Amino acid sequence: MAEKVFLNDKLVERDRACVSVSDSGLLYGAGLFETMRVQNGVVFALKDHLDRLFFSASKLAISITCDKKYIADAIYKTLKANKLKDARLRLTVTGGSISVPEEDRKSTVLITATELTPYPAEYYNKGVLVVLSPFRQNPADPTHGHKTTSCFSRMLALRQAHLKRAAEALWFTVDGRLAEGCISNVFLVKDDTLLTAPIETPVLAGVARKTVCQLAVKNSIELEEKTLSIDDLLTADEIFLTNVIMKALPVVAVEKHTVGEGKAGKLTKQILKLFDEFVKTECGRQK
Repeated sequence: MAEKVFLNDKLVERDRACVSVSDSGLLYGAGLFETMRVQNGVVFALKDHLDRLFFSASKLAISITCDKKYIADAIYKTLKANKLKDARLRLTVTGGSISVPEEDRKSTVLITATELTPYPAEYYNKGVLVVLSPFRQNPADPTHGHKTTSCFSRMLALRQAHLKRAAEALWFTVDGRLAEGCISNVFLVKDDTLLTAPIETPVLAGVARKTVCQLAVKNSIELEEKTLSIDDLLTADEIFLTNVIMKALPVVAVEKHTVGEGKAGKLTKQILKLFDEFVKTECGRQK
C-alpha cells in the first residue's frame, strides 16, 4: 500500500504531495514541526504538542489558518489511512506561499506517519556516548526555545556526532550554560536529585521533558531546574536524554569522560520505567 500523507486539506500519496515553490517554509525556514509518538493508535500527549505549536506560532508570527481540532482530526485520518497503530508522526506547519497577499495566505499543513522504530535495546541496556557540539546557542536568537524547521545547525551537529559514533551532541549557550541536545532535552542526576536547565536558558519546552518533571513530582523524586555548567555535566552521577521517541535514554560517556559507574543509573532506570508505564496508560485510553 502506498504511503498516504495529509497535505493542506486532503490525503494524497506521498510521491504526489507537492508544496508551492514560494512556500515560506521552503524558502526561509518559516515553519514549525512536532514529532509525536503513537502507541495503540493513540497520539501520546497530543494536546501538549498542539499547544506548543500554536504558542510558538504566536511568538514567531507564523500564521496557522486552521484550528487544533482540524489538525487533530487530520492526524487521526493519516494514521487510519496508513493502518498504523504504533507510529512516529511528524506534523509540519508553515506560513504558506509568500506569492499570495498576506490577508489571503493559507498555512501549509503536512502530516506524515511511519511505523515506529524504537531506539535499539542496547542503548538502554548499555547506555550511549554523547559529544559536545562545537556550535553555541545564542539566547538572543528569537527561534531558540521553539521547534522550527530552520534546524540545519542542529542536524549538522548531530551528523558530526554520529560520525564519532555518538548518539547525540550537547549544546551550550554562548556564555557557557548547558542547554540541550540537538534533538533532546538533558537531565543530570546528582545525589539523587534530578537537575535540568530552565526553559529560560532557553531550551525547548520538550513534551518528554514535561512528562519527566511531572513524573518526578508525582513520585517524590527531588527535581531542580537550575543553571548548569560543564562542571555539573562532568560531575553528574547519571545523565539521560529525553524526547517522546527515546523517552529516557541513559548516557554513560561524554566524549572520553565516563559518567558515574559507566552504566545506566538507578534513577535513570526508574524514570524510564515510570515513563513507559505512563505512556502505556495514556495511550490505552480511547482518543
